[in-house]
Amino acid sequence: MQQTDHTPAIDRMHLVEGLGKGLRVIEAFSDEFPRLTVTVAAERTGLTRYAVRRYLLSLVHFGYAATDGKHYWLLPKVLRLGQAFMEGARVPRLVQPFIQRASIQCGETLNVSALDGHEIVYLSRSNAARGASIGFHQGARVPAHVVAPGLAILSTLDDAALDDWIAGHSFASFTGFTLVEPQAFRDSVVLARRLGYWQADQYINFGLCGLSVPLKDRRGRCEYGVSVTVQRLAYPDDQMVTRLLPVLQEVAETLRPII
Repeated sequence: MQQTDHTPAIDRMHLVEGLGKGLRVIEAFSDEFPRLTVTVAAERTGLTRYAVRRYLLSLVHFGYAATDGKHYWLLPKVLRLGQAFMEGARVPRLVQPFIQRASIQCGETLNVSALDGHEIVYLSRSNAARGASIGFHQGARVPAHVVAPGLAILSTLDDAALDDWIAGHSFASFTGFTLVEPQAFRDSVVLARRLGYWQADQYINFGLCGLSVPLKDRRGRCEYGVSVTVQRLAYPDDQMVTRLLPVLQEVAETLRPII
C-alpha cells in the first residue's frame, strides 16, 4: 500500500535504490502490457534501456520472469510477493470472520479493500450464501473512481489531499454512468463524506451496483473500505441502501475498536 501520513519517514540514505527500480520494472507489466521488450519497459519505467535489461535478466535468473530473447513476461513465482502480504498483513485476516458473518446475514458477497495510489485493491472477500457470488476477487485492482470503496475511502481525506488526488488521476470511462468529470467526481466524494457511505450505480459494469462505507480504526484514520456488489435489478429504488447499508455499518462499527 502507499505510504500514509502516519508511516514514519525514511531517510533516503538508508534506501536501496536498485530494489525500488526493480519493483518498478515488475509493475510495468499489466493486462495491456503482459509481454515487454527492453525498449517498452524503459519507456514505462523511465529507466535507461541498459538498466532495464539488467533488471529483466535478473528477474529471469531468479525465476520471476521468462524471455524469448526479445520479449519478457512474468512467471507465477512473482505471485509470492503479493501472497507474502496477504499472509502477513493483519487486517485482511482480522476482518474475514466479520465479513463472512455479515455475508450470511444478508446473502451477498462482502469485500474489504484498500486505496493504493489511484487504484482500489481488494484484500478480503466473503463467500456468499447464494450459488453465484458477484464482485471482485481477492487481489483484484481497479481504478478508484469506478467503484464505491474508492469514493468512500477518499471521502475521509481533507480537501487539499482530495484535490491533489483528483489532479493526478486519469478518469477513464467504463460505462455511460462512470464519473469522468473531475468536478462532478469531487462533488460526489464530498457528498459521500456527508452521507458516510457511497453507492456506485453501474460505474464499471452495466447492471451492477456497489455500496461501501469507510472502515476506520480506533483513531478515526481510514485505509480500508467494506463494500458489497449486487445486481441492480435485485434491489430496486432505494432498497440497496435500506437493506444493505446497516449491514456494512455494523461491520465497520464492530471492527473500528480492533483494527
